[in-house]
Amino acid sequence: MKIHIIGGGNLGVSIALGIAKFSKKNQVTVTRRNTTSILYLEQLGITISTDNKHGIQEADVIILTIKPYQVDAVLSEILPIISNKVIASGVSGLSIENLQKKIGNTNSAIRIMPNIAAQYGASATCIAFHETHKTEAQNVVALFQDLGTAPIIDEKLMDAATVLAASGTAFALRYIRASMQAGIEIGFDWQTALAISAQTVKGAAEMILEENIHPEQLIDRVTTPQGCTIAGLSEMETHGFSSSLVRGIKAALKKIKG
Repeated sequence: MKIHIIGGGNLGVSIALGIAKFSKKNQVTVTRRNTTSILYLEQLGITISTDNKHGIQEADVIILTIKPYQVDAVLSEILPIISNKVIASGVSGLSIENLQKKIGNTNSAIRIMPNIAAQYGASATCIAFHETHKTEAQNVVALFQDLGTAPIIDEKLMDAATVLAASGTAFALRYIRASMQAGIEIGFDWQTALAISAQTVKGAAEMILEENIHPEQLIDRVTTPQGCTIAGLSEMETHGFSSSLVRGIKAALKKIKG
């Protein structure tokens, strides 16, 4: 497929890098008003342009990774020259219904919520679409399955997906940072502490994904009676480890919903 990404910020670039690395049969174009900082993408065979319309008529999928306030201006540029296109929107808060109204019935609106781990083939990209566009959506689902996982969800959960999958990246990184800081306190230099903490989180995530079981079942494997692991877990829970994370996720969702 030919993929046309409008918006060369962190998310758009991450998707482009992921496609170039893990979905090599596809061709990618990324547009951005100032391309100076992303010219290096050309070394990976990615086309870069300052013109949102560049090659867009040949695109199979158009991905919007822009700010909500930019949507109308961008669509006013591209709609006069496209038809029968799949438009996948990663724009926060823009519903499928509203996007479909903006792009007209000749195009298909799909809603996506990737995260910046797409460039490493590790995004959890939630996807929503109306049943009438199920066929068109399959190409989008297949594309993002190459970049990690691509669960199909009910659109009413898309704000929650934004918090859990996109903001969740920052929450996971904050855990790694805290673990690194603790590693320094118990004797490691920061580089070693960070490497151990990051790899440990990666290993835990891979076990969950491979075995598809509840986390507590895996926790049981590394906790022994009166051992150091259960002592650490008990201390964390005493200070609200799980509850503070739950509250943080809920607070982020409340902010999105206004």
